Amino acid sequence: MILELADIRIHAGQQAAFDLAIARGLNEVISTAIGFRGYKINKGIESPERYVLTIFWDTLENHTVDFRESPAFLQWRAIVGPFFASPPVVEHFTLLGKSV
Repeated sequence: MILELADIRIHAGQQAAFDLAIARGLNEVISTAIGFRGYKINKGIESPERYVLTIFWDTLENHTVDFRESPAFLQWRAIVGPFFASPPVVEHFTLLGKSV
């Protein structure tokens, strides 16, 4: 399983609207993608305009090819993109270890 981590910064004062938009985009668009396994979204306390989105994929290509090169990616960006203060920083990770 691959973990996608997106560090998102939005425009100040847009948190309530973004909370609704990101939930909509995740539930209506990303959750239907090939290889999608789940997500977590965390909202900053000290920096309320900062969000950390983690999405779990079966393979790296499920995100980078199957999703990013599909029309669904354009749908996702149409929903959340207007809130971005800067492009999200996105990286991928594999699991090294875990504790329950």
